[in-house]
Amino acid sequence: MASSNDSSKYSLKRPRNLATLLSIIVPGLGQMYNRRFLKGIFLFIIATSFLITTWDFLDIGIWGLFTLGTIPREHHSVQLLIQGLISVIVLLFGIAIYLFNIKDARSDAVAKENGKPNPGLLKGFTNFYNDGFPYFMILPGLIMLIFIVVLPLAFMIGIAFTDYTQYNAPPRNLLSWVGFDNFIDLFSLDIWKNTFINVFTWTIVWTVVATTLQIVLGLFLALLVNDKRIKFKRTIRTVLILPWAVPAFVSILIFSALFNPTFGAINRDILSQFNLIIPWLSDPFWAKVAIIMIQTWLGFPFVFALFTGVLQSVPADMYEAADVDGGTRWQKLKFITMPHLLFATAPLLIMQYAQNFNNFNIIYLFNEGDPAVRGQNAGGTDILISWVYKLTFETNNYNMAAAITIIMGLMISIFAFFQFRKTAAFKEEGRY
Repeated sequence: MASSNDSSKYSLKRPRNLATLLSIIVPGLGQMYNRRFLKGIFLFIIATSFLITTWDFLDIGIWGLFTLGTIPREHHSVQLLIQGLISVIVLLFGIAIYLFNIKDARSDAVAKENGKPNPGLLKGFTNFYNDGFPYFMILPGLIMLIFIVVLPLAFMIGIAFTDYTQYNAPPRNLLSWVGFDNFIDLFSLDIWKNTFINVFTWTIVWTVVATTLQIVLGLFLALLVNDKRIKFKRTIRTVLILPWAVPAFVSILIFSALFNPTFGAINRDILSQFNLIIPWLSDPFWAKVAIIMIQTWLGFPFVFALFTGVLQSVPADMYEAADVDGGTRWQKLKFITMPHLLFATAPLLIMQYAQNFNNFNIIYLFNEGDPAVRGQNAGGTDILISWVYKLTFETNNYNMAAAITIIMGLMISIFAFFQFRKTAAFKEEGRY
């Protein structure tokens, strides 16, 4: 029993445990115990300065994040939410410094137990340069990323769980946390449920059909131009890439005028010859057909250029071997050409689907998501992203817009994650 007590007392007196305990109580004190006085003083100053300069900000920020204010017209809920999120980020940085202080003190104590001498000032700077300099250099970029990307995303997620609407907006009113009520309303209230189902199904149809058509057209033209019997390849490639060279918004506005049922050239000069007048802008079905055709026109040049470049890298001896074995054109396309194309381009093709899922430009510039549809608060050609835009800037339903944005982000992330994992390029990464 005495031996056990002696062992326990000895373990508490070991330098690593004592240094860890001291650094937990006061940052930098464990380093001073390890006779790393400059490092200890530096960490103590950093910790003290952090607490003095951020205490009031963190206090108000954390309070505001939980309450969103208590006095209408005096407390601004949105500002308190933003300050609260910034406080959480700053607090995480402080916790990271605190944990580094504990780990560093324990590491120095372990080295001391093993009989290693404390490194001098020059040796300490050398170790920092070798081990920590890369992290030090990426720190400004990381901080910028957090405040430019992570903070707005966190703010959007926070808004999705509040009652922030046009009729309940600060500073006149205070916001409240409503939990998952916005998501429940989206799938339970008729006006929101019907609109969401219609817009969501059209978004899926739009993404799949428009993207698939532009990929198929680009693949067909790339295979055609790559045929040895085709002459003037450079001229043909240049002409086919021209739609990509023109800014997309210019092409969309031109097409919007061409499809105008009153003065557009398509109805007036082409379809009128067959006694046809199609309501391209006023009928939801024909507006969707027009948008899909325009996106096919705008998107195929990139796919064509992508496939054309990959086709140049397919070894010619593989086709020669297939000819010797009596392979048909279809067999060469299926077993040689397509595997090479998909291996090199699958990630980019997946990104084409993700990009068209959120292709706001063509929807808004062509017809602003119209025409209107009875019984829903979105236009006939609105996809989720354009509907979110209208909810945010036209009807000021910020909470519902944020909730829909979260659902969109989750869908795209899950789709991209699983599709990337199935691609051969992803499976082969890191093997070489």
